[in-house]
Amino acid sequence: MPRLIRSDQLAEVLPPGGLTLVSACSAESRLLADAVGQAGAAFGAMTFSGIFVGGLNQAAWHAGPDSRVLTFFQTPQLRAEGKRVEFLPLCYQDILAELVRRRPSAALLMCSPPDAQGNCSFGTDVAFIAELWRQIPVRVAHINPAMPRTPGDPGIPYDELTAIIEAEQPLLGMVSGGPDPAAEAIAQHIAPHIPDGATLQTGLGKVPDAVMRALTGHRALRLHTGLMGDGAMTLIESGAMAEGASATVGVAIGSLALYQRLDNPHLQFRPVSVTHGAWRLAAIDRLVSINSAIEVDLFGQAHAELTPKGLMSGPGGASDFARGARNGGLRIVALPASAGRDGAISRVVGPSEGAGPVSLGRMDIDLVVTEHGVADLRGLTHHDRAERLIEIAAPTHRSALADRWTDYAHRL
Repeated sequence: MPRLIRSDQLAEVLPPGGLTLVSACSAESRLLADAVGQAGAAFGAMTFSGIFVGGLNQAAWHAGPDSRVLTFFQTPQLRAEGKRVEFLPLCYQDILAELVRRRPSAALLMCSPPDAQGNCSFGTDVAFIAELWRQIPVRVAHINPAMPRTPGDPGIPYDELTAIIEAEQPLLGMVSGGPDPAAEAIAQHIAPHIPDGATLQTGLGKVPDAVMRALTGHRALRLHTGLMGDGAMTLIESGAMAEGASATVGVAIGSLALYQRLDNPHLQFRPVSVTHGAWRLAAIDRLVSINSAIEVDLFGQAHAELTPKGLMSGPGGASDFARGARNGGLRIVALPASAGRDGAISRVVGPSEGAGPVSLGRMDIDLVVTEHGVADLRGLTHHDRAERLIEIAAPTHRSALADRWTDYAHRL
């Protein structure tokens, strides 16, 4: 049986040093994060790691001067920690491989109270903790009555926990906001390219939510995605899904209303080796990946990691799904054509002028979609690709982009 502890007793059960995997995303425990900060130097040179989402996860996991954080996405709070934080820009398949290689010695997780069979569900964040908990010797759980039980992964047996803290905490949430004209236009351009019976992958935000709404008239659809939000639930409840367990997901982030409806029979929450495994994705018929970007250049390369405030991300799962959809699927990158006041900044940029590293290469993208249309890049020359992309740029930026391409093209 696990030991029932208070938060100020965490250092009695969590061994110092080593790598500690923490639940994050919508399942980050403020109680455990605060307990780590209170214990401080008692944990020694411990490294904390998880999937930390900017705008959602705000803990810095600071446990004294020797503690460290290993992250694969940046948040403002972690960026402010400077050299305490090791940021590895990896895709999901490589994140899993790295965590397996480093062998976490402890886990701090949030889960539901045990069910009649004695299992505690990982609820809204199944991906990595469900994959790795059996190889982690020390498992400390925040048992949260607000955590819903989610179908799919059975969770962790209560008797397999080392220690527990019981307290109710509202789950962290993120809502994309109301309808956006550009997002709605993008969605209307994408919808005709999605056949009935396709399997979809997408993420969070106004564009993914708009795409999900635009597909509610389709039929026999499936979801296979690392992350779902309120828009995905709109699609699941619309009658557009194939019968049975047709939505495979790893993490849910959204509103309280979303969390209250996760017992839907279409849903299966599965670990990251299922949601992002290379051979599993390659075996999916008609897999359509729909991902966003900050910029797309005239070669058709997508940049999604660097903002004016610095790096916010690694490549994440987009590259995993782009590889999986290579044979017989469709890879879509969707973004508004411009940004800034009155659209002063073009998000379609000159060749090799995108900010930061290339997140998806020119061989990882089939369609680029803005509110102005669809650029189908398949089977085109460099010049024709650039021409198609200029056609879907904001009208006020097309002439300048054409000049940039003319200046560059003589080098080819």
